[in-house]
Amino acid sequence: MSEDKIKAIGGILERVKDALGQVVVGQQEIIEQLAICIFAGGHALLTGVPGLGKTLLVKSVARLFDLSFRRIQFTPDLMPADIFGTEVMEEDPGTGARHFRFIKGPVFANIVLADEINRTPPKTQAALLEAMGEGHVTAGGQTYALDAPFFVLATQNPIELEGTYPLPEAQLDRFLLNLVMDYLPLEEETRMVQETTAAVLPELAPIVTGSEILDIQRMVREVAVSSNVAEYAVRLCAATRPGSDLASDEVRRLVQWGAGSRASQAMVLAGKARALLAGRLNVACEDVRALALPVLRHRVITNFRAAAEGRTAVELIRKVVEETPEQS
Repeated sequence: MSEDKIKAIGGILERVKDALGQVVVGQQEIIEQLAICIFAGGHALLTGVPGLGKTLLVKSVARLFDLSFRRIQFTPDLMPADIFGTEVMEEDPGTGARHFRFIKGPVFANIVLADEINRTPPKTQAALLEAMGEGHVTAGGQTYALDAPFFVLATQNPIELEGTYPLPEAQLDRFLLNLVMDYLPLEEETRMVQETTAAVLPELAPIVTGSEILDIQRMVREVAVSSNVAEYAVRLCAATRPGSDLASDEVRRLVQWGAGSRASQAMVLAGKARALLAGRLNVACEDVRALALPVLRHRVITNFRAAAEGRTAVELIRKVVEETPEQS
């Protein structure tokens, strides 16, 4: 990998931040983590209360990356066929022969926004598992490949409990990162109000094409990770498992399920993307540490004792990161 190419990739993140800054005020850490997720080839779950710009952020990213974009509004009556597509019977006007034709659903796009994914029943939520994990869908006994690159960027509202269905752990684990959008500081919110109510709103121009994203994803895989950094990522994940020798007494007492092996993979892969976007060809422990929370927050499930004591998975993860040394 040439030095010029590394520098070019390193500059992409800043260009993305600058461009998105015209539309989305603040949220710089979220923007960086979302870019890391995309260049690592993973899916992202965006959590936040209504009105913080989750949907706007995803739509803006699709424009910047010159990718096809489809939005699926998840509702309680949404069916798997509404996501994948359906087969319809057609008749040949010349011969009268009948045959089935598959009409592709909205999942056949580069970026799929699964809006309010926790408002649909588990059956429909689970329908996305094959698409997210395998990059294809099966309908009527036929397998259909999805467009590459393919990302599911899902949003969920954490405060509306009525009419929502918590995502199954198996589906949560398919998301590389869980990004939590919070309220803006008062100064940034004031600027956001002024800019979004102006007479002229900014237009975004594409920065990166789909083929360039695929090239970067391949280069991310080539970034080196030393054995001690990989071991550090594994030990961080193992420390969240109540049955592990590395788990603290608090984790054993308050955690029901810890992060699985996919979390270790996600931490290293996202770390490679973070390093490459920073212009480096090797992963550092700092990359792993910086991504520990978005990688682990949806993979660590606390028990009833934690709920009774008001303890959260985020609090426990932060403590694990603080207490886990870089060297074993």
